[in-house]
Amino acid sequence: MMESRVLGRVLARLKPDAAAPIRGSEQYPWITGEMLLYDVGYGTLVVTAIQGYPVRSGTCTGEVLGLHIHEGGACSGTAQEPFADAGGHYNRDNCPHPEHAGDLPPLFVGNGRAWGAVLTTRFRVEEVIGRTVIIHSQADDFRTQPAGDSGSRIACGVIRPVKQ
Repeated sequence: MMESRVLGRVLARLKPDAAAPIRGSEQYPWITGEMLLYDVGYGTLVVTAIQGYPVRSGTCTGEVLGLHIHEGGACSGTAQEPFADAGGHYNRDNCPHPEHAGDLPPLFVGNGRAWGAVLTTRFRVEEVIGRTVIIHSQADDFRTQPAGDSGSRIACGVIRPVKQ
């Protein structure tokens, strides 16, 4: 509880150190969002929000989407492989999945929107500037090698520093 209050006070005073505007692929052009990264001294706080994911009617229709920092610096690709130039997961230490530095918790979609936050010590903000964030069409299973079987790449953003 105390750590939560401390984090809340820190965020209220800080602007993010880096940000990535997120845009959907040609197949998901309505997805927009942003990832914000904060250096909080003892780690990196990553906050991600998206909207525009297709809303499905009925019960039990929530989606869970994979979320990763990728090693590449561009959101370009082909119609068959959107965002291919983002490369693979950011994996500075050559660890097996899900221990890549860029492996993050999934996003849970509700009513076309998703929001998530995680505090990580796997990377510092300055390490991921110029790299990409990718949202995948399926949840990461945290087992399958090399990248968690999280489906196609449906949205991407390049992480850039935020001027203070």
